[in-house]
Amino acid sequence: MDKKVITLETGWADMEAGIAKLIRFLEGDEGEVIGVEQYMHLYTTIYNMCTQKPPHDYSQQLYDRYRASFQDYISSKVLPSLREERDEQLLRALVKRWDNHKVMVRWLSRFFNYLDRYYVTRHSLNKLNVVGIVSFRDGVFVELKKAVKDAVLSLVNKEREGESVDRALLKQVLDIFVELGMGGLEAYESDFEQFLLEDTAAFYARKSAAWITDDSCPEYMVKAEEHLKRERERVKHYLHSSSEDKLLAKAEHELLKVHQTQLLDKEASGCAALLRDDKVDDLSRMYRLFSRIPDGLKPISDNFKAHVQGDGMGIVRAAEEAEKERKAGDGAGGGKKARGGPSTDQTFVKRAIELHDKYMEYVTGCFQKSQLFNKSLKDAFEVFLNKGVAGNSSAEMLATFCNTLLSKGGGEKLSDDAVEEKLEKIVRLLAYVSDKDLFGEFSRKKLARRLLFDKSANDDHERSVLAKLKQQCGAQFTSKMEGMVNDLTMARENHGDFQEFLSRKASDKLALDLTVTVLTTGYWPSYPTADLRVPKEMEAGVQLFQEYYEAKTKHRKLQWFFSLGTVQVKGFFKAKTIEMSMSSYQAALLMLFNANERLTYGEIREQLNLKEEDVSRLLHSLSCAKHKVLKKEPEGRTVGKQDVFHFNESFTDKMRRIKIPLPPMDEKKKVMEDVDKDRRYATDAAIVRIMKTRKQMQHQQLVMECMQQLQKMFKPDFKMIKKRIEDLINREYLERDKDNQQLFRYLA
Repeated sequence: MDKKVITLETGWADMEAGIAKLIRFLEGDEGEVIGVEQYMHLYTTIYNMCTQKPPHDYSQQLYDRYRASFQDYISSKVLPSLREERDEQLLRALVKRWDNHKVMVRWLSRFFNYLDRYYVTRHSLNKLNVVGIVSFRDGVFVELKKAVKDAVLSLVNKEREGESVDRALLKQVLDIFVELGMGGLEAYESDFEQFLLEDTAAFYARKSAAWITDDSCPEYMVKAEEHLKRERERVKHYLHSSSEDKLLAKAEHELLKVHQTQLLDKEASGCAALLRDDKVDDLSRMYRLFSRIPDGLKPISDNFKAHVQGDGMGIVRAAEEAEKERKAGDGAGGGKKARGGPSTDQTFVKRAIELHDKYMEYVTGCFQKSQLFNKSLKDAFEVFLNKGVAGNSSAEMLATFCNTLLSKGGGEKLSDDAVEEKLEKIVRLLAYVSDKDLFGEFSRKKLARRLLFDKSANDDHERSVLAKLKQQCGAQFTSKMEGMVNDLTMARENHGDFQEFLSRKASDKLALDLTVTVLTTGYWPSYPTADLRVPKEMEAGVQLFQEYYEAKTKHRKLQWFFSLGTVQVKGFFKAKTIEMSMSSYQAALLMLFNANERLTYGEIREQLNLKEEDVSRLLHSLSCAKHKVLKKEPEGRTVGKQDVFHFNESFTDKMRRIKIPLPPMDEKKKVMEDVDKDRRYATDAAIVRIMKTRKQMQHQQLVMECMQQLQKMFKPDFKMIKKRIEDLINREYLERDKDNQQLFRYLA
């Protein structure tokens, strides 16, 4: 039996009745929405009308009438009611109408579900829910979007001015813009966002113009930061998340970029003033704000560099003034020879450390460990740390400061941790010094004195600072100093072996206690040699150690440096016996008077076999300085070649143990000569290394690459490199091209 055919008009009449009931419900005229029985009837009606055989398959007509249902509802009910509303009321009405429309789409999509599942899919038509949304977009949104956009922007501006607005309402309205994009943001961006961004720029242009005139830099930044925070909150509460970066970029441009120069250069409150007054919180805020705009931090880092450099140069000037005053005081106090005292060096290095600590805190705190500000700090310190103070280089002053820390009785008493911390800070400062090789040579000289004269306060600190320097400057920088420390460790072990050797040779018992330190020639600084005629009391010990060492080692030759030795001598004076600590040279001279009552200058020189300058220094220390254990004729403060000397039996001192130092020698000249020589060798090696790899090179390119390799240890001089190239040509390591004098070739 054939199923009864439903005509289009008959079936549609049923559908119209259901749709009308749904509309009455949405308009509030119907108490309840469609029940289950009516819903099943409407669904079945659509099913039957879509599954009838042609020509009674009304799928296309139903699809068209589905769209027409929305259009009729919009034109008869929705638009007339919305056209009557304005501003916030329009937004509320729109939200309500959109919610109703979505309910209607949902119900009608259920009624027409079969049509959606088969006919629409087979013919690649828009899904029914899309048709419903497009109907609202084309019928309602296109007409009202300008009024809606203006109403939303009006509320946004009110909120920016401090008024309270309904954020939930704004969120609902802007969600409509997004939903009508049906998966995209075209509607939101073109119909709302671009106008929001224009309004934002205009709003902050007005605000910032007033603030920059009326407010100080910190006040301006507080307001700017607060308003940017509110913009982020605005996005969080009702704008689409994709707007955040664009919105903030507009605000930041007007608030920060436009007024950056004027803001940072404010005389009493700009960047320079904040640095001068240590306004840490304001500087942190400045960094946070300007880090968000392109190249926003460069002017601040330039200010920071100039400020740190200014403070550093202030330390240099203060140290130079202190040195001048000290020299003037020395001159007024009796015409003593003025020399750069350690106090100036100590003060300068201490203040440099304090300055670095202070501004490193700025870099890590205010400027969030920014590489840009790290570089500014580095550049500033490099400028003033490489200036030098009163003829002393920073390399020398750092080495002196380090020596004071590591020496016994070297000034203030510090805990082990405090010493380690200061050593760490010195090594950090060394990173900014261009002449690191000069620091290395001064440090090696001072380390040698500490080790040889037992002045080192702590072996662990010595090894610790070497480890820090090794990490900072490389293994080659510390290899010699590490060898020196190891030599002293070996010397202690050798001393025990030597004592055993002596105990086995009972017949050759020494009249004195002897400790010999064997040094490896390549590790230690070079010292002048002298063929001292050793007193017989000491000579036996020298010969015994020579015998012991030759038996223990093969193919090694000992060279004796008595100038580096220390001797404890007992002086039997009339008042009392005094134990005197002095150099081996001084002891050798003094022991001449065990066998001679009086000796002339010439006789002393002949018996010691030393140079005149050495003999004069020794005699001055024993007859003209604080402890006059020798008397000279004639009396005076200088030593002459015609003077006669004899033992001063009447000498006394309140102490039973005294130290008789030698007049200090100026090591600086020797260090500079050694460093210059090492630099020549390093430059030669770098040139040969480069040319061996490249085979041939242009002059300018060779010089630049050589400078690049050498600048890790010292700042190479262009003229010196040129001179070394000429020397290598003369020594036939390189040759010039016959046709191009600027081209060099390596000679294998």
